[in-house]
Amino acid sequence: MADKSEKKPEEKKEEKPAPKDNLVITNHKVKIGGREIKYTVTAGTMILKEETDDREKESEGEKPRAQVFFIAYTKDGASNKSKRPLTFSFNGGPGSSSVWLHLGVLGPRRVVLTDEGELPPPPFKLTDNQYSILDETDLVFIDPVSTGYSRAVEGQKPKEWHGFRKDIESVGDFIRLYTTRYNRWLSPKFLAGESYGTTRAAGLSGYLQERHGLYLNGLMLISSVLDFTTILFDTNNELPFVLFLPGYAATAWYHRKAGVHQPLKKFLKEAEEFARGEYASALMKGDLLTSQEREHVVKELMRFTGLSADFIERTNLRIIDQHYFKELLRDREQTIGRLDSRFVGRDRLGVTETPEYDPLLTNVLGPYTAAFYDYIRAELKFESDLPYEIISRKVWPWSFSEFENQYLNVAETMRKAMTYNPHLKVYVANGYYDLGTPYFATEYTFSHLGLHKSLQKNISMDYYEAGHMMYIHMPSLKKMKKDLSKFIKGAI
Repeated sequence: MADKSEKKPEEKKEEKPAPKDNLVITNHKVKIGGREIKYTVTAGTMILKEETDDREKESEGEKPRAQVFFIAYTKDGASNKSKRPLTFSFNGGPGSSSVWLHLGVLGPRRVVLTDEGELPPPPFKLTDNQYSILDETDLVFIDPVSTGYSRAVEGQKPKEWHGFRKDIESVGDFIRLYTTRYNRWLSPKFLAGESYGTTRAAGLSGYLQERHGLYLNGLMLISSVLDFTTILFDTNNELPFVLFLPGYAATAWYHRKAGVHQPLKKFLKEAEEFARGEYASALMKGDLLTSQEREHVVKELMRFTGLSADFIERTNLRIIDQHYFKELLRDREQTIGRLDSRFVGRDRLGVTETPEYDPLLTNVLGPYTAAFYDYIRAELKFESDLPYEIISRKVWPWSFSEFENQYLNVAETMRKAMTYNPHLKVYVANGYYDLGTPYFATEYTFSHLGLHKSLQKNISMDYYEAGHMMYIHMPSLKKMKKDLSKFIKGAI
């Protein structure tokens, strides 16, 4: 009789194959500035690994952690790669894919909107981008983990990647890996970021130098935010009220609510002087402000913002951005956009405190989504049934644990990077009608870097009569092409 206590041999679990890179290469051509450019595109996912001490279980002591999706454009016929610049690009959010800079301004294909950047009737279209910077630099568009087609590999927790520090480390490690595999260590290298992508770029300027010894030639910061003290309307933080005022003035001017008999730049100059002078002083005084001083400030705020004296009084002289979006055109039953205040929306009710939606996002989301899905399969031949996360909500809540009880600020990281590498140049693009990252807040950040005078010449700024995504405005796109080309040439 068999011994029932005898243990059956354990069945071995089948080991799943390790995730692998999945890359597709195609060849194309485009005319930029009247000259034909032939180029190669590499699209797909690259496995990002991390070193592990358990060398018995993991091959070569490395553990797969994430598959990072990217699209790389390289100009054909370059005899010497070390002389060909290379730009790594990403957008912000956090949670945004790289599609906006990719198909809006930098890449060789562009989404078609109206010349003002408004929503055209569907179906939507792509066209060749004669204003691409591919003639000046090779391009690599990176989707951070949980955006685009980038994902944590099976068995890894996605939320580990959803935070300030891990985001910078993962994107930085991908840049090192790409630079190594494609033999681009001796190429001039740039980062191009938009919105939170500028926060990431400034953080990377330090991480790449200190962790990998990878020194950059330049940063291209589009709609920049490096110090969140300048944009968060919190109790006892007076700074945003001051720094948003010129942006409010630009918006009121555009909608003919203020400054109608003055050129825009002259009107903004007056708004800037009032903001940093009398207005900042008034907010600093608080309840010590005399009634005469208060009356004067109210009148000036009316002049620059287009709002009523009654509304300004009820705000206690402190106009929150969300309230401004709703209030400026309330008499027209319209709201204004946060990211591009040229655009207007309509809410179901006219009595609410804040808008229901941002009309810039509704203008661009459909065209960019449709264009990307068609482009990636039809032209670049990369196939995936995963949803391409244009703007991923899965990354929230985003961890800012490194900045607990303080505001996120990477301006000091960039200052140190520029000090350690005095050849590092920084270009900043500002939209006058951007009320997400206002131009005056950006100017404040850069005038408070504490950068040595000998290095201040390494910073250049340009301004556009559009919003956060200024390149959707055709005159601004043409100007940006010239400005970026000039910057890249000057930074090499």
